[in-house]
Amino acid sequence: MNTFYIDNHGCAKNQVDAEEMATRLVSDGWTQSAGLADAALVIVNTCGFIEDAKKESIEAVMAVKAAYPGKKVLVAGCLAQRYSDVLGADMAEADGIFGNGNLSLVGQAALAAVAGDRKTIAPERIAYAPTRRSTLMGFPRSAYLKIAEGCNNRCSFCAIPLIRGDISSRDPDDVAAEFAELVSGGAFEVCLIGQDLGSYGLDRARRPLLPELLSSLSSVAGDWRVRMLYIHPDRFPRALLDACTRDPRILPYFDLPFQHASEPILRSMNRSGDAAAYLSLLADIRSSLPGAVIRSTFLVGFPGETDDDFAALMRFQEAARVDWLGAFAYSREEDTPAYSMKGRVPRRLAVARKKEIEEAQRPITELALERFVGTAQRVLVEERIEGEDLAIARGYMNAPEVDGSVVVVGGSLSAGDVVDVHVKAVRGVDLEAVPRAR
Repeated sequence: MNTFYIDNHGCAKNQVDAEEMATRLVSDGWTQSAGLADAALVIVNTCGFIEDAKKESIEAVMAVKAAYPGKKVLVAGCLAQRYSDVLGADMAEADGIFGNGNLSLVGQAALAAVAGDRKTIAPERIAYAPTRRSTLMGFPRSAYLKIAEGCNNRCSFCAIPLIRGDISSRDPDDVAAEFAELVSGGAFEVCLIGQDLGSYGLDRARRPLLPELLSSLSSVAGDWRVRMLYIHPDRFPRALLDACTRDPRILPYFDLPFQHASEPILRSMNRSGDAAAYLSLLADIRSSLPGAVIRSTFLVGFPGETDDDFAALMRFQEAARVDWLGAFAYSREEDTPAYSMKGRVPRRLAVARKKEIEEAQRPITELALERFVGTAQRVLVEERIEGEDLAIARGYMNAPEVDGSVVVVGGSLSAGDVVDVHVKAVRGVDLEAVPRAR
């Protein structure tokens, strides 16, 4: 009997790919192992986005082979797609290379790896039309739903188009059908993901189709909520605000990766916005949806970033006062336009700027969380703390993996429970709450 285990790395989009690979292998007669030790084949689903992620993925392959020399290891995912020839030639620890351009070929790649054929399979990317997933790898009653693959924005620092190609939007009816199936299967929170949800549909209809998709999802009966992740701020369809107003099940949570606020840096990044436009967008969102929660990312240390550019970003951070913020130091990626740009910022300075952004953000986030104290919230429990009557949950203000949590004290809750709570306090970047009396 062929058994496999998937060691997943990278973003939520990679998780969806891992779930699809697992589903396809099981349908071909494979058995998915609960742990690495019991599997004949270990699939390392790699990330190839930035240098640190690439190193982590490579180290994972090395670690598996070192711990289990007899196991077959299939190197899959973004790194395998982007560097298939190099990995195939130089990574002796890999028993096969499988890119993510066409996941329907995973069975072929897996069989070749266990047979010792050591094939490199990195096919051209096909139109995105995934199979239904019978295996989900996230927390109970939570699911990701990828509605598009690839990206056309061509930010000068980003390798995603090199890995995943141009945008390929799924058929809206297919997305709506899978959403209904996820809800009927018990999902309470479904996170819509893609490299840029604001561009969804541009390749199909030459206009953003996300507002229309949300209207379609709203026709699905049931107790559920939808979270939208990753909307390029230069592509934000204002009709999303109406969709959230009409249906409270569509969460007023917006992940807007501004990346910077200095106009010279934004232009070098091949982004058309500026600080004034971004602050106007935030004002529109907050005016239409007073309960809106905003998450963003800043990229510091981009080539040419001066002290004045960084000061402009710091001023924007103070003015924008987003609820959640992730800061990243620029990673120089080969074959991207930014790779050969002049004015490289020393790594030490970029890391110092990242730390300064993070330190400035903490009091902003803590103050933003104060508005939830004394309110009633509905939360989804992700896990119970062993040995204590505590549970880690998420409210509408918390996206999976990246934001703080709601720590629920009491109630003897279990993972997957949906419960009404009363928020009592802010504890760092977490909220403390207790179950509401019925």
